[in-house]
Order: sequence, then C-alpha cells, then structure tokens
Amino acid sequence: MTDDLLERPPVHALLADGTTVRIRSALPGDHDQLQGLYEEMSPENLRLRFFTTSRSSAARAAERACAATRPGYRALLAEVDGRVIGLAEYETDGHRDTAEISIAVADGLHHRGVGTLLVEHLVSAARAEGITTFTADALSENHEVLRLFADLGLRTSRRFEGPEVRWTAHLDQDDTYLSAVEARGRAADVASLLPLLRPSVVAVVGAGRKPGSVGRAILHHLRTGGYTSHLFAVNPAVSSVLSVPSYPSVAALPKTPDLAVVAVPAAAVPAVAEECGRAGVRALVTVTAGLDHAQAQSLRTACRTYGMRLVGPNCLGISNTEAGLSLDATFAAGHPRPGTAGVAVQSGGVGIALLEGLSRLGIGVSSFASLGDKYDVSGNDMLQWWESDGRTDLALLHLESFGNPRAFSRTARRVTRRIPVLTVDAGRTEAGRNAAASHTAAAATRTMTRGALFTQAGVTATRSVGELLETAALLHSQPLPAGRRVVIVTNAGGAGVLTADACAEAGLALPPLTPATIDELLDVLPEGAAVGNPVDATAAVSEEQLTACVDRLTRCPGIDAVVVALVPTAVAQATGDDLVRSLTGAPGRRARPVLAVRLEQDLPVRLLPAADGGTVPSYAEPQAAARALGHAADRAAWLAQPVGTVPDLDGIETTQARAVVARYLAAHPEGGWLDPRTCADLLGCYGIPQIPWAWAETEDDAVLAADRLRGFDGRVVMKAHWPGLLHKTQQHAVHLDLRGDSQVRAAFRDLETRFAGLMTGVVLQPLADRGTELFTGVVQDEVFGPLVLFGLGGTATEVLADHAARLAPLTDLDVHELLTSPRCAPLLLGAKGSPCADLEALEQLLLRLSRLAADVPQLAEADFNPVLAAPAGVTVLDARVRLLPRHPQDPYLRRLR
Repeated sequence: MTDDLLERPPVHALLADGTTVRIRSALPGDHDQLQGLYEEMSPENLRLRFFTTSRSSAARAAERACAATRPGYRALLAEVDGRVIGLAEYETDGHRDTAEISIAVADGLHHRGVGTLLVEHLVSAARAEGITTFTADALSENHEVLRLFADLGLRTSRRFEGPEVRWTAHLDQDDTYLSAVEARGRAADVASLLPLLRPSVVAVVGAGRKPGSVGRAILHHLRTGGYTSHLFAVNPAVSSVLSVPSYPSVAALPKTPDLAVVAVPAAAVPAVAEECGRAGVRALVTVTAGLDHAQAQSLRTACRTYGMRLVGPNCLGISNTEAGLSLDATFAAGHPRPGTAGVAVQSGGVGIALLEGLSRLGIGVSSFASLGDKYDVSGNDMLQWWESDGRTDLALLHLESFGNPRAFSRTARRVTRRIPVLTVDAGRTEAGRNAAASHTAAAATRTMTRGALFTQAGVTATRSVGELLETAALLHSQPLPAGRRVVIVTNAGGAGVLTADACAEAGLALPPLTPATIDELLDVLPEGAAVGNPVDATAAVSEEQLTACVDRLTRCPGIDAVVVALVPTAVAQATGDDLVRSLTGAPGRRARPVLAVRLEQDLPVRLLPAADGGTVPSYAEPQAAARALGHAADRAAWLAQPVGTVPDLDGIETTQARAVVARYLAAHPEGGWLDPRTCADLLGCYGIPQIPWAWAETEDDAVLAADRLRGFDGRVVMKAHWPGLLHKTQQHAVHLDLRGDSQVRAAFRDLETRFAGLMTGVVLQPLADRGTELFTGVVQDEVFGPLVLFGLGGTATEVLADHAARLAPLTDLDVHELLTSPRCAPLLLGAKGSPCADLEALEQLLLRLSRLAADVPQLAEADFNPVLAAPAGVTVLDARVRLLPRHPQDPYLRRLR
C-alpha cells in the first residue's frame, strides 16, 4: 500500500449531538496538541488509557502518533475549531492482516461519539490496507471503551486475562456493521438538522427595503406564515424591515441565530458566511445564485470550519409546517399548506409546482427543502429527517444529481418500507453522450443506472411532475392493491375501452369475473348492463346501483383494485355528481383501492372527499389513473418481497486478485484492457468459469495448442488478440469450426496477414456446445459505483438491447430479478425449444462478478459475451476486463459532502 493511498484527505463528519468535527491524519506539527490532550486528562482517565498514571506514556504516545508515515501504522485525529479532541490509531503486530488499536478522547467530551467515529474511519482505512482484524487491550473496569467496542456492529470476541480484556474484531463490512453505522449516522444527522428545521432564532441577512427583493420576500413569508419565535433582519441601512427589528451585522444581534437565511449578492456571501460562523450560527440557507468557484469554496470552508449545515446556494428556501413553529423561509408565491408530505427538490421551479399541486390536492407538506446546488444538505438528509419527525407519511423528491448514491440507496431502502418515497426521474438523457467502445459500457446508460438505484431501493420513479402528483394522490388516499388485477366499471362503453387500453399498457391485468360475481352484479345493475371486464353499467345506472356494484367488486376475491370511468349523460337517473357520490359516500373505507376517471374533469387529478373522512382520487385521463395504479402495485410487490441478503461465496481469493491488479497497473500505469492470461488469472480468483483456452504467438504454437484442445470434440475456434481489440466479430478476427492442422495453420496465416503490426497472438478454444448465448458485464460508474448488467448475448446484444441492470453488491433478490427481467428470460426455462439453463450456475456467475466489482474498484469495465448457458452449467466464452488506476472509496463511511 503506497503512502499517498494511506494519506487520505481530511473529511468532516457529525458527532452524536450534530456537532461537526474534522477527521484527518496526525502530522508532526500536532505533537504539542496531542501531548496537551493527554496532559489535560484526569489521572483516572490516564490510567484507563495507559494502565498507569505516569505521564511518560502519554509523551511517548504523542511522539508515536506524530512520527513519519510508516507502513502498518495509522493515526487519525478529530478536531473542532482547530483543537484536537480525539486520537485513534492502529499498528500491525507482525501479521499484515492484524492491527492493534487504541483510542483517546479529551476529558469532558466523552459520550458524544468521538471515539466511535474515529474507529469507524480507522476500520475503513484498515480495510483498504488489507487489514482484516483489530485487537485491543483494555482494563476490565474501562466500561466506556468496552461498550464502544461492543456497539460498533463488528463481529467481536473478548478474552479476560486477569484485570485486562483482550478484544478482537473482524472488519467484515457486512449488513450488521453497515446498519450500526447507519443508525449512528441517522441520529447525528437529525440532530444536526434541528437548528435548520426547528430554529428558535432566525435572521434574514440581506432583507432590504425595496419591494420585490428576495430577502424582503423571505422575511415577509416568515412574518405572515406564523413564525412566532425570535425573528431578526440584518441590514446596516435600516433599523427595521416590515416591522421586524434590523441590525447592522450578525454579530450585533441580541440573540445568536440558530438559522441565518442569506440573501445577499454573490460577492458578499463568503464574508456573511464567515461572520455567521464566528457568531455561532448553526445553519445557513443561502438563496443567492451565481457564486463563482472561489466564492463557492469560501462558503463551503466557512460552513465546515464552524460546523454550520448549509442548504443551497441557489435555492428557494425551506419551510416546516409543524404546529407551534410555522417556519416558511421561502420566496414562493404562497405559504405551503400544512400536511404530511415531505418535499425536497433541487429546482426551485419544480418545488413551486409541487407545493402548489399538493396544496390543490389538499395533501399539504410537513417540511420542504429547496436544495439548490446541494453543497451540503441533500435528499439523503431529508429522508432521515422525515423518517424521524413523526409527521411525514409521504416523501417526494426531485434530485438532478446524487452525491452518494449507495448511501442514498441504503437509506431509501429503510425509509420506503415505512413511507412511500416518490421521485421525478430527472436527467434521464445525456445529450451528446459518447457511447463507450464495449458492449457493457454502451448498454449502461445513465437512465438504466438510475433505474437500478430506484428499483433496488423501492423508490417510485415517475417521469414528470404531473405523474408524481397523480401517484402521490393515490398513495395518500387509498390502500395499496394486493396485486395487478383490475376491474373497470363504466357508464359509457367507450370510456371503458379507453380505460382498459390504459390499464393494459400500464402492465395491469383485467381478469374475467367469476360466475358468482357476475350473478351478484346482474342483481344490482340496470337491465341491459354488460357484466364483463369492463363492466358496462349503462348510462341508466343510478347512484345506489353504482354504489352496490363497486362495493361488491371491492369484496370480490381475485380483484385488487376498481377503476370507475364516468361520463356525464342526459339519460342517467342521477347526475354526474350523484354518480361520484357512489364512490365517496360509502359508510366505511373500502379494503381495496377505488379510483375514478372523469373525462370531463378540468384538473388532471383531484382528491374527492369521502364520507368516511378519507378521499378518492379522480383523474381526467385513464392513462394517469392506470400509471398511478401501476406504481401502487409495484410498491406493494416491493414491500411483499423479503429483504435481500448478499450471500457468502466460497473460493474467493480477494488478496490474490488485488495482487494481480497491482502487478498489471505497475506495468501499465494508465490502465487498459487485460491480456487473456491476466484476465484469466483475475477471473480465476473469483471462480468465474471460462471455457478451456490456449495462447499462441506462432503458427506452430497454434497447431500444438489446437491438438491439446481437440480432446473435446476435434473442432477449435481461433480468435486474434491485440491490446484494445473489442469487437472481434465485427473486425472478422475470429475463425470458427477449425478441423485439422491445415485449417489451423491457414486461419493463423490469414489473421497474421490481415492484422500485421497489430496482432500479438491468438486465443484458441474448443468449439462450444449448444446453449443459450447470454451477456453479462460490469461498468464502474464514477458516482453510482459498479453496475452489473445481464441479458441476451451474442451478436444481437446491441441490436436488441435486451438488458437488465442492478447496482453491486448484488443480493439474492437482485440476482433473481436480473435473471427474470430481460425479455429473453423464458429462453432460460426452455421456451422455444431452447435447453433449460442451469439457473443456479447463472446466479453464482452474477454473484461472483458482483463480488469482483465490489472488491476491485480499479475494475472499470468487464464484458462477458457470450456466456453459454446450458443444462450442464454456465461457461464464459469470451471475457474482457479493463482496469484503471483508481483509489478505493468507502461509500458508507460517515462524512459530510
């Protein structure tokens, strides 16, 4: 492990109380501070740390931590305002995979999570260095450090040796450990957001006298929105703005703000942020847009230096409608309606549209954050806030970018099991995107990557703000359907046909009604009704008849939802409003979702008040109703699935694989496509099955290799190779079905002649048996991490684009969905005369490829095409792997953006 890899850059993270600390490596210049850390300890804490009260041990510890960087040793500091408040270190004890750790925290700062946070960062650094085990010695009476070790979430053991305890921990990054880290991070995150979303003192910096200014509009919203706590303006030119007292500076305020809303010109933002930090402000909302790079960096630095959480810049503001708070620090046109929907957006325009749409529906919001350029507070932060605020039962997101998608995925998976999480899938296309050269990279579009993230996390992804609101209306008002079986009821045949088409296009099923159900409906509907699916109740249906019909259908077995398509007619015994009451006037809430489609409706979606106090969604277009119902069915299916787990795999040689990668990159510092032998070595570390093969650089070597391989069935395949060759078939660099030495020699001479100056050798393989040709691969996305793709292979893979994708690491559930999602999935089960594939072997291949991608961040791309799936097993016929010199990143390490 090189020194530059060990020396990670400083990061900021949150303690249990929401305080921001800086985590960095110890440096020689820290000696005096570290010695002071120990000297200020009480004799008792010094004894617990060093097993003695002697100050000489403390002096040696400070010298050790500040010595020159050396292999097998690492020391991390936690500091606040430049003061060192904690130290954690490890040192290998002769076994490169085991290290001993120690922790010291300043007196008076225990129980705030300093030691735990430092150990988490040590664990991440140690895993990157190949260390698999931590050990520590502690006095048995040192209950605090023993509790810290026990609560980490690592797999641990203890051995008592007289008055001491020998503690051992395995550094597996399993779900137990990640869940423990998440729980600590969630508590710290929510604590850090309290000054932002529940402030007791608010100041608007830049609130001017001129009508129409942003600062003045925000101050007006705070006043008229009902914020009753301490509110100030900061403007040196006036003594009050809108009857709110104004002061010349933040430092001059009579109370220190929890939250400062910054609405000043871009050039003034850095100085205001610095002033707020010095005054002790805990959170900033910066609505100012147009910051240049230097201004943006100064804003970030001030927020991190003084531990302020930041929303923005370039944002609409924030609001929280909690009773007794009524915080509306936005410059939207009106105040948000109080409710239970949490909303976070990057675009202010989208935020206004969502606020107005939710208010029109009568849903309202619990809290709202316009994240803007998202320097700090993100959608992940807001999800954790809504998870714990006790009010939010629906989360709506509009995120144009992701800072840490894998952390977002884990948070969303947890949150969306409790409340629906909906998003607009913004940025689905990349205009002018240059397709990568290989099959895998070309297939892995950003749309597919985002889709994999949302699918695995259980997030409901819509394609527009309108569709988001349509779906939110259904999820807010109706129970989830148990499945996708829908019955349509209409008073006009044409409306029923349109609705049936929409449901089918949305992937919903229209099952035939049972004879018993048909008899029940005929008893209550008017003469001439057609009781199929759709049910045509005719234009003469009355309110009572329609009510009875819908009630019976919602109790019918085999039906998951009822869609009622209504049009106003002059024939009915009841008016259009009377018929609508058949849906909303039921005395009790129905067990299955009921939706209305009213083709004459003026708004795309409404929520109609029902007699039981609930609401029924009504849509102007059947497509909108069907889309919303489809999303609800998808959510129900996701909730019904078990939580997937990442299976243990045998025969994995991670250390050996990393050595293969290190040797290749040492010889090729810029990275590149692996030669066949190196590629086979790497895949062999993960037990990925390849067809037997041989390498030859001369015609005679090719003949000898073919003779060895002919033991299979006498026929061989020859493939040319040179660095960077990707599409062998398109380049006509493959000869198939070669029999006898003469054909092998002729094929070699042909390739050697046509690719003179390029070809470095040939790969020979036995001709493969029959089976289904598949494709699988990995692309390492810079933001999202490794994406595993699977689908139809062979020469048709790009033409048909029959692929599915999931983000690694794959769970058993992810693998099942990968195998069943592509259109070619029936071929694996023996459809169309194809042999039934060995599904267990396919699952193993995908899991091992996923593990390879997760273990080796330098793996930029892997392309297996074709993969032959047969009843007797699965074999990779052609494999290509590209490496790049990347440093490992821990996506689950607690740190701020």
